[in-house]
Amino acid sequence: MTQKAEVTPGAAWPALPARAMALVYLVACLLPIGIGALSRAAPLDPWEAFGAGLGLAGLTAMAVQVLTSGRFRAVSGGMGIDRVMAFHKIAAYVVVLMLVLHPLAYVWPTWLDDPARGSERLVAYLTGPDWRSGVIALGALVLLVVMGVARDVFRYEIWRGSHVILALVALGGGLHHAASAGRLSALGALHGFWWVMGAVIVLAFAVLYGWRWLRLHRQPWELRSVEPKADRVWELDIQPAEGTAPVAYRAGQFVWMTVAGRRFPLFDHPFSIADSPRRAGLSLIIKEAGDFTSTVGNLRPGTAIGIDGPYGTFTLERHSGDHVLLVAGGVGIAPIMGLLRDLVARGDTRPLRLAYAVGQPENFACLDEIEAARAVLDLDVLLISESAEGWDGATGYLDRAKLEALLRGLAPERGVALMCGPGPMVTKVSDTLEDMGMPWRNVVYERFDYAGGLSARQDRRRTLGFVGVFAALAGLVAALSQIVL
Repeated sequence: MTQKAEVTPGAAWPALPARAMALVYLVACLLPIGIGALSRAAPLDPWEAFGAGLGLAGLTAMAVQVLTSGRFRAVSGGMGIDRVMAFHKIAAYVVVLMLVLHPLAYVWPTWLDDPARGSERLVAYLTGPDWRSGVIALGALVLLVVMGVARDVFRYEIWRGSHVILALVALGGGLHHAASAGRLSALGALHGFWWVMGAVIVLAFAVLYGWRWLRLHRQPWELRSVEPKADRVWELDIQPAEGTAPVAYRAGQFVWMTVAGRRFPLFDHPFSIADSPRRAGLSLIIKEAGDFTSTVGNLRPGTAIGIDGPYGTFTLERHSGDHVLLVAGGVGIAPIMGLLRDLVARGDTRPLRLAYAVGQPENFACLDEIEAARAVLDLDVLLISESAEGWDGATGYLDRAKLEALLRGLAPERGVALMCGPGPMVTKVSDTLEDMGMPWRNVVYERFDYAGGLSARQDRRRTLGFVGVFAALAGLVAALSQIVL
């Protein structure tokens, strides 16, 4: 790689600890219930109060989704992309459940006394003009979640665009319903709260799709070169155009990239930075794996590039250890090369171990550079190909025996592992490293996978934490709605 001018890495932005973030989330979602206590509306039946509480907290939680998933660093900058994706998905299910139960709780007492009359009341809620905006909002929200589950069915840009449109319909309809039909929200402080909430949402979308669009065009980057690195794997050297400020980032972070005339946030894609911040510009290692990436190798030098970032917590500054294990699977080598290049640039003296696994030998990238790094670092490398054809090195999968051999002489409990690769590989290696004695908080991974699931123990711990937050939210909604509404 050509040496470039040094750029000082950017300072890490403030990030609240996970427990503090959970507390802020709960307070935000419960705030309208507290404000509802100031309403002069007639007292509600206990079930109606519970239904009102569900609606108030559910609508607020839906609005908070815009902030937690909208790349606002002050909100979710310390969570990491895997955690943000997982939280966004689980929160969406919870919001749908709360808002579906919202009208049902209102009619439940009537239905218990007279099922036929309760059913008529529910039909009136769903068909009456006074509640139409709420029904439209709920329908848009349900469709949004269904399309999220079936994300792979749709072309990426269609899914992104419909996601934004449905979110706006759900939020706009929900706010109109609350402010116009809500017994507690029609007047007073809670009515004003929804206007403020609407202004925050409008501002958030203006930043996401207005200001960022403008910045992508006013601060363009330029593609300098595209080099093949492996079978259908390319490295892009991207430099700031004249007048564009360089990006200050940490090795291991990622950016969202758009190309040429499609420099609009709906068309961007996330790619890890395969470079050291001690060199100017950005290098991205990209594999042809979809509609957009299949054309990367055909991009011409001089093409205008839009860069939004940096983002992510996949950095050694956030996760330190006496020794470092880097694990890459396939194109997961991109952020690993960024970390490795930065370790070389800094002359890091810690023991460093690299495990790099691919499906076929021709999928290996940057092997010459990895070998050269061994002359600078205390580096041992394990290269693994699933296929043995044309390969005389290690074969199969990265199992415990291979990891123990690679880490021989190093205490797992004092190290840190950073890995990026396919979900099944990350899951297996994460659990194996825990079994070997590495603290789970020191096992850090990125998958850029909305369907990460509950495969790894870390996934299950994280999900259990999210479930705890939402269980607390449900309990507090039930309690506070009875006390203050």
